Formats: sequence, structure tokens, C-alpha cells
Amino acid sequence: MKSAFPFKLSLTILAGCMLSAGAIAAPANDPATLARIRDSAMKEDWAYARLADLTDLVGPRLSGSAGAAAAVEQVAEAMRRIGAKVTLQPVKVPHWVRGVETAELVDYTGRPAGVTQKVVLTALGGSGATPAAGLTAPVIVVRDFDEFKARAAQVKGSIVLFDVAFDQEMAERGHAGPAYGRGSNFRVNGPKLAAEMGAAAALVRSVGGADYRIPHTGVTGLVDGARIPAAAVTAEDAMLMTRLTARGPIKMHLTLTPQNLPDADSYNVIADLPGSDKADEVVIVSGHLDSWDLATGAHDDGTGVAAAMAVIDTLKKLDLKPRRTIRVIAWMNEENGTRGGKGYFEANKDKLERHFAAIESDTGGGRPFGVIGSVRPSVVKYFAPLQKSLEPIGASMFDRRDVTGAADTGPLERAGVPVFMPLVDASSYFSYHHTPADTLDKVNPLELKRHVAVMTGLTWYLANMDENIGRTPKRDD
Repeated sequence: MKSAFPFKLSLTILAGCMLSAGAIAAPANDPATLARIRDSAMKEDWAYARLADLTDLVGPRLSGSAGAAAAVEQVAEAMRRIGAKVTLQPVKVPHWVRGVETAELVDYTGRPAGVTQKVVLTALGGSGATPAAGLTAPVIVVRDFDEFKARAAQVKGSIVLFDVAFDQEMAERGHAGPAYGRGSNFRVNGPKLAAEMGAAAALVRSVGGADYRIPHTGVTGLVDGARIPAAAVTAEDAMLMTRLTARGPIKMHLTLTPQNLPDADSYNVIADLPGSDKADEVVIVSGHLDSWDLATGAHDDGTGVAAAMAVIDTLKKLDLKPRRTIRVIAWMNEENGTRGGKGYFEANKDKLERHFAAIESDTGGGRPFGVIGSVRPSVVKYFAPLQKSLEPIGASMFDRRDVTGAADTGPLERAGVPVFMPLVDASSYFSYHHTPADTLDKVNPLELKRHVAVMTGLTWYLANMDENIGRTPKRDD
């Protein structure tokens, strides 16, 4: 029997030559490669520098704005500089512009003569406008939709305040998402229901945990033909109005002058790192490029975009070539329409079998503890080597879910593409989210490095794994 040694030696030499030329991908579960990725990410400041560029040089990036357009060019150029293949995918986006926003309580039981009280608020996305001189109307305060419906006779011609407190204790116990979901339900649907019932305007208590008299904006469900003025008031002012209504009727003078302009032209920024033997298969890693206009969107979602961009930068610096194509996407219009995610899905709905997986980061730059994945239970075991590689930075958890609930990758997930997210500490995220306080100084550079390490390790793993993680069940919701 002939010895196989010469053949094995030839393969070893060939593999060594290919590796030195950067032409072969290491196995997904190779511990040394996963450690190199993790350690490189933990030493690099590239993502933080890109985040600083985005927040300090561009600033707010609401869809349709000059800031959003500048962000597209900035991110595209940064990805071109590191050698990614960049495509700008056109997408039509809503164009809503904030105007004057003031309010004061002009009458209430026990008001001293000549006294009014300022109410701190900010218009909600999609809000309609008051007359230029404002409007004056009675305020009714409700705590839930049942009470709102029970007081339907009082709604017409009134300003309705939905006074629903954000459950910060729930957020601090690891359930920030459900806490936000409860509050945002009133922000999205409250103004729409108020409009349908003839209210003069709608107010919601800010959906967030920092009670420092700062308002939290966000999108509403208002539609053309029924756009009443709608705003978020600070928690302190919501509580004040609730206390005053216990004494008797109150009236507010409200001025909101936002504009709902025709849809604007914008783009998703798509940057590809082509794969080797499985280049026709795609792993998406992404964050959304737009932000609300009150601040610079550092946590929401500058950290997600910067970390996704850094995946390609990290692999390039390590001269690692993935088997599958890695596609970084900076989505446009997540905040008030998700047009970017929907547009990508429509353009690729006949190519979904080529989408191996998608990663979306949109829960801020808090400490990552691991990853969330919408995979079948039988698939979780395949990720053990990745989990082990992330143990040294305390990010080895794998939280399997039937649905991640990510926004821009939602259409892909509903169609069966497995979706992943970083598992992030969001206990303080909603203190900054959608507020004037969402600025670069609130982002911890060390946690952003951990974020990049998790995102890059996960992306590399998915791009190179031999196991077929399969499709998830399609959903219609």
C-alpha cells in the first residue's frame, strides 16, 4: 500500500501558499482565526472614528434631510476606501420637517392671575400642524385605550394626553424591549385614534426612562387626510397635567408647525466583500443610517452602522477572505417608514435562497453579552465554537428566539431568512433614544469595540460555516 504522506504534504504546502496569498478562507470554527478576529476588534478604534465622523461632521440624519444625504456619501466613501464594492440602492423616503413647537397651560383650577405654565414637548414624526398662531383647547388625560374609548364624548375638539409611564424598572431587569413596546404602542396608535375621534391634537408621555424634562420623539400612525398635531411631552409635564386635572379642567395653547413634504430620493448604502467558493450566497450585516433630528443619533443607530462597517475593515486588516459574500448595509429610513428594508426586500425577493443569514444591530451601544438568533433549536449547537471564542470578552450567550423582531431585516425574516442581532444591555438605552441627548459622548468606546468583536465574529462564522442552518418558518405578520 502506497503511503499517502506525499499527497498530504502537497496539500499542506498548497494550503500554506494559498493562505499566505490571502486566497483561502479559514474554517468557520477555527479557534485561532476566531481569536484573531476578536483580539483585532478589541484593539481597533476604526469604528469609533467612523461614528465620530457620522455624528460630529454630519449630525442629525432624518430621512429626506441634507444630513441624511451627506451621511450616504460619507459612509459610501469610507467603505470604498477600505476596498469594498459599494452600491447605492435608490429608495423613496418620507420627508417630514420639524417646525415651531411650543405649549403652555393657560387655564387651570387655582391658577394665579397672569400666570401660565410652559410645557416642554416635541412634535412626533408625521404630525400635522396647528394654525401658525396655534390653538387653544381643553386637555383630557387618559391612562389607557379603554379609558380613552370610555371618554369618547369628551375627545372631540380636545387635546388628548396619553399619560403612560415608561417602566424603567422593567428595562433595568433586562426587558427594555417590552417596556418600550408598551409605551410606543400609545405613541404610534394614540394620535391616530384621537384623529379618528375628532380630537384637536394628541399628546403622549415620552417613551423613555430619563426623567430630566427632555422629550422623546418618534413615529406615529397618522396618515394623510387625518393628520392632527401630535407631540411627546416630558414625563414631568405629563405628571403635572395629570395632577392639575385632578383639581379641575385645564386648557393648553399649543403651536406645532411641522411640514409633511413629498417623498424624497435617498439610498441604502450597500458594501460587499465578495466571497470565494460560495460568493453567490450572502450574509448581511447592518444598521440604519437615518436618525431622528433632535440629536446626532449616536446610539440610534450610529453604533450599529459603525460596527457593521467595521466588520469588513477588521477582516481586511487580517487578510481574511470569507467563503460567502459579506454585505454591509446602512439602511435608510428605519425611523419613520422602514422604506430601505422594504425596498431591499422587493429588489431581492426572488433571490432569497441566496441569503444565508442577516444581522441587524439597532439596540444601541451598550455592553453586548452575546447574540440573538431566529434559528431552529437544533441549530444552536453549531455555534458553540463562536460562543467559546467570545468568552474572554464576556459575550458568549446565544439567545435563540422564534423571531428577533428586527425592523429593516424584518421582511427577510418573515420570508424565512435567519436573522441575528447582538444581545445588548439596553437598560439605559431608552434614556437617550429619540432625545436631544443621543450624542457621541454617551457611547462607551470599549463597548463599541466589544460590539465590533461580536458582529465580526458572528459575520465571519456565518460566512464560512459548513452546516446548513436552514430557513425559518415563513410568517404573514
